[in-house]
Amino acid sequence: MLVDALANATLDAYLGNATLLGATVYVGLMTTAPANDGSGVVEPVGNAYARVAVVNNLTQWPAAVARSKTHANDITFPTATGTWGTCTHCGIFDSPTGGLLKIFDALTTPRLIVNTDTYRFLAGGVNALKLSV
Repeated sequence: MLVDALANATLDAYLGNATLLGATVYVGLMTTAPANDGSGVVEPVGNAYARVAVVNNLTQWPAAVARSKTHANDITFPTATGTWGTCTHCGIFDSPTGGLLKIFDALTTPRLIVNTDTYRFLAGGVNALKLSV
């Protein structure tokens, strides 16, 4: 297991620093837990679902604290035009479609997303996107 300082530094190397993942990362939702090797990704399909592009800098991703990284601004998905299913996990991807899952975590509270729902990760809120090592 990584010690806290190294866990924080690892998260900071990926989010808040464009060197490893690029200047933009893509936040996605998943309806199942992916495998630790990044396989088994099951995202909602259709009904206006799309990953959200997020700038990968320190303004959006401040320094990790206590082995955890969160965002400084709200992350808002498109409004659903039908059912996306029950989303249980979120992830950081390297492209808007396809590509590779780089970091993932379980949602604090899984949520069924149906027609007209707009899912948001609220900065600093109970529903913040929180990624841990």
